[in-house]
Amino acid sequence: MIDASARIHASAVVEDGAVIGAGAVVGPFSLVGPDVALGPRVELKSHVVVTGRTEIGEETIVFPGAVIGEIPQDLKFKGEATRLMVGKRNRIREAVTMNTGTEGGGGLTSVGDDCLFMTGAHVAHDARVGNRVIVANQGAIAGHCVIEDDVIIGGLSGIHQWVRIGRGAIIGAVTMVTNDVIPYGLVQAPRGELDGLNLVGLKRKGVDRADITALRAAFQMLAQGDGAFQDRARRLGEDNDSAYVQEIVDFILGASDRNYLTPER
Repeated sequence: MIDASARIHASAVVEDGAVIGAGAVVGPFSLVGPDVALGPRVELKSHVVVTGRTEIGEETIVFPGAVIGEIPQDLKFKGEATRLMVGKRNRIREAVTMNTGTEGGGGLTSVGDDCLFMTGAHVAHDARVGNRVIVANQGAIAGHCVIEDDVIIGGLSGIHQWVRIGRGAIIGAVTMVTNDVIPYGLVQAPRGELDGLNLVGLKRKGVDRADITALRAAFQMLAQGDGAFQDRARRLGEDNDSAYVQEIVDFILGASDRNYLTPER
């Protein structure tokens, strides 16, 4: 179904069964598959491919050369019906790729609202990406990753499969992240190291000075306290009245398939 107010370029291909919302634009030489749903005012610029069981939320813009909703890059995938859901007001730049899920991973790859994926970024099967996430040029998110809200991933960086990155963390450029990153963490170096807190991001968000002070103290305890990393987190949670610190504690004590990046002692 194509809404009467949508604009489809004469050279574009919209296959039967696709749903094109009000005010949506499908640009020159773009392809929209039969199981795709484009929300209101979505814009596909030229030479965009949107295929698979894919939904794209309103006012998202997809730039030339992007391929959204192709099958997973996973040899275990046998053609099962899986999905990709992209939220509202995202900016998906040139040559970005996003894959549908796999049966073994829950069948769904999801992206939240208000994200920016710069040129050549990749979101693999079964990844869950939150809101207001920025992935810079050529950054890659592997399968089954969880990227929470307000995360920034630097250019040419890679996030290993199954890794979780907590809310508000920042990953420097040219960094390989192989373990979970605490909320508000700052990771850099070629083999990612937890090097502090994303203080610039916290200040930009207007986080209260008392919370920033509490986060600094918590990071020092995690870095220098006695016992295993999770033991330090448990003790931190027993004597804390900052919601930001508690978020870090809950993240560390939550279920994970990876180890954690830990501060240098």
